[in-house]
Amino acid sequence: MIQAGRDDAVDKAIAWLLLGVSAGLGLDLCAKQLLISFPLEQFVFLRSLVGLLLFLLVGRRLGGLRQLATKRWRWHLLRTVLSCFTMFGFFYGLAHMPLVNALTLGFTAPLMVAALSVPLLGEHVGWRRWMAVLAGFVGVLVVLRPGAGLVSVASIAVLVAAFCYACLAITARHLGDTESSYALSVWVIAGPLLLSGILTLDDPWVTPDAASWVLFLLAGACSVIAWIGIVGGYRRASPAILAPFEYTALVGGAIAGYLFWDEVPDGHTLAGAAIIIASGLYVVYREVRWRRPAPPA
Repeated sequence: MIQAGRDDAVDKAIAWLLLGVSAGLGLDLCAKQLLISFPLEQFVFLRSLVGLLLFLLVGRRLGGLRQLATKRWRWHLLRTVLSCFTMFGFFYGLAHMPLVNALTLGFTAPLMVAALSVPLLGEHVGWRRWMAVLAGFVGVLVVLRPGAGLVSVASIAVLVAAFCYACLAITARHLGDTESSYALSVWVIAGPLLLSGILTLDDPWVTPDAASWVLFLLAGACSVIAWIGIVGGYRRASPAILAPFEYTALVGGAIAGYLFWDEVPDGHTLAGAAIIIASGLYVVYREVRWRRPAPPA
């Protein structure tokens, strides 16, 4: 019975995560299109503003504004700073790289989660899973091809964003016992909203047209669903189990990049993505294989 309850909790965590990942892909598609016409800081500001307003509107269904009260404000401040690096880093890379390339580098985050869960959460990661993590970073080298001129500010920005996102996942797991999903989702918007608002004061404002407002509203809605889903997943189960399921967005991103922007990934990008995905799936295979007892005969 205990094992059945644990398996049910993991299944729910995976469902939450997949919901968040799907919404996150929707956000990325909106961002890719909007960043063609709008400065990065204005996009982050409007995306964060819409997202925060939507969070406040649905707050009652998520437990009310009292859920935002916390005694662990230092942790939320850290998560807000990490969120700033995550948003600005990833969206900067997205604006200057093909969609599938940015997603491929961004999806090193699950491997970073598996690695960081050892020193930060005290979880056990065996040598086989460490080899899988190292293989994933070999995949990064295949994509970037150091020496071929593909290592750029944009690619480094995405890798920094991936690391900060991994830290957000780890801290969500750490705070999951005392903080609500609502609080963990809302407070991370405050920092990017404030920072981008300050930065927009120095740049000319680009007035969105009706179609752009629709995309901004859709991006904000996707961001709300993404944060709720991802936080809801990571606070219910081990990051080492959940992280590889985030790769489901990579296939969708490759298809969308081809359909909407005629982006065709080259052989090195596909090979690197395959290595990263395979190493991530091996991590979850080891987790399930060795932690779940064999069924009775």
